[in-house]
Amino acid sequence: MLKLTEILLPLALKPRLSQGHPWVYRNQLDERLPLIPDGTWVRVRCGNFSAYGLWDAHGAIAIRLFSQKQIPDTAWLHERVLEAWKIRATLRERQQTNAYRWIFGEGDGLPGLTVDLYGQYAVVQTYATSLETIKPTIFALLPEIAPLKGILERRRTNTADHSGDEPDEETARVQVVWGRRPPRDLIIEEHGLKFRANLFEGQKTGLFLDHRENRRYLQEWCEGKTVLNCFSYTGAFSLYAARGGASEVTSCDIALEATAEASRNFALNGLDPDQHHFLAEDCFELLARYGKEGRKFDIIVLDPPSFAHSKKNLHSALRGYTRLNQLALACLNPGGLLVSASCTSYVSPEMFREMLSQAAAQAGKRLLLLHEAGQPLDHPVPTHFLEGRYLKFTLSRVQALP
Repeated sequence: MLKLTEILLPLALKPRLSQGHPWVYRNQLDERLPLIPDGTWVRVRCGNFSAYGLWDAHGAIAIRLFSQKQIPDTAWLHERVLEAWKIRATLRERQQTNAYRWIFGEGDGLPGLTVDLYGQYAVVQTYATSLETIKPTIFALLPEIAPLKGILERRRTNTADHSGDEPDEETARVQVVWGRRPPRDLIIEEHGLKFRANLFEGQKTGLFLDHRENRRYLQEWCEGKTVLNCFSYTGAFSLYAARGGASEVTSCDIALEATAEASRNFALNGLDPDQHHFLAEDCFELLARYGKEGRKFDIIVLDPPSFAHSKKNLHSALRGYTRLNQLALACLNPGGLLVSASCTSYVSPEMFREMLSQAAAQAGKRLLLLHEAGQPLDHPVPTHFLEGRYLKFTLSRVQALP
């Protein structure tokens, strides 16, 4: 029988671990631990609590816990992957989309691992080098459960532990690890709209899947409205706004290729891109200029990339969000709608609402929160792991000071 390294943890961690939290940080461990190879299964003990996890020799998260009963073997991993597949059955049965997150790491009991499904192609991504231990098994299990044509792996070229954040997109590369290569412009569908998904070059493995229901919600407010979509990427929010009857949609992203792709997505859905505007520009600078010019919109969508990839950047991130929302408020018509989102995991929903209040005060406005949401069902969050609740989405009506 395999002899495991046992690691004793401070008793203060027991309540948290007993509830199921899967992370043990390196600064919570005794510095006198022996040298343990990366990706080794270890057993942790904390009073009468014990669990099995993968040792990470590099990152801030030293151990990711998988099971309190056994070292995960192929049968155990198969059960977890299959359970995640079953949880998403509603998405498949309703035929609302053929692109969704099959495995959401800690939310599906497989910490550090995500699998996104685009049609019959799976994209696997890991967030720690220690998961190399189980990766070959995961690759083998996926086509046993789903009718796949191919599996791609999205790998970071650096080995930094992002502790749950998305890795920097420019440091990722994609390769086929099983089956065939997907077409360069794979077409996926979402609520009756079509999107081109370039799995090899696109951010967030091709499309921002976590905003699927938020996009559909926005559509309901857009009839006859002028809409500005900042950080538009390939125009997903813009497409929903246009289908919802917006009189004019302006999409802005700093990447020229992203705005060109947004225009192509409009054409793909039978919407004339010439009736709308696609700008390759810094969104902060655009909003500042529009504010000075007195340019106004009925709805402004703010969905920027993460402003903080580590906790030490939290305060600067909040300042950035405050400034961004303040600029947008100056460009809204009276009674206009501010749609503001954040994917920064270190910013809690409470912090985000406080930021909106501060931005409104600085702009000399008030905000009436009409709707608040987060991730869809394919991004589940265990009650014992609220760190997984990273997405904030709000829709607020701007009001003048009384």
